[in-house]
Amino acid sequence: MTPKAELKSFTTPDETREFERGALELLHVGGAEIGRLVLQPGWRWSEHVKPLAGTDLCEAPHFQYHVQGTVHVVMADGSEFDAGPGDVTVLPEGHDAWVVGDEPAILVDWHGASDYA
Repeated sequence: MTPKAELKSFTTPDETREFERGALELLHVGGAEIGRLVLQPGWRWSEHVKPLAGTDLCEAPHFQYHVQGTVHVVMADGSEFDAGPGDVTVLPEGHDAWVVGDEPAILVDWHGASDYA
C-alpha cells in the first residue's frame, strides 16, 4: 500500500479492455491493479477470450467479488459451481466460466485483472 490516500472510480478507469460480450475496466490504485468485469449474457471465456489468450483454459488466477448476475465456473479438475451476488471466489489457474441467464454479470477482481484479455 502507498503511504498516501487515493481515490479512484470505475466511472473513469485508467484502462479499458473490450472483448466480445464483455469489458474489463482497470484501476491503478494503492500500488495495485483492481478490475471490474462486465460480462454480457451469452459470454463464455472459452468462446470470447480464449482466442485472445491463446490457452485452452483461463490461466489468470482471480480473487473476485460478485456484484451482479451469475457466473458458472468449471475448473480443470472438473469441479464446478455457480457464483452470484455477494459471493467471493478464488480461482487458481485453469478454468472456464460463462454467464448464466439473461442478466449481465459484474465482478470486482482484486487479483488477476491485469493479466486478463
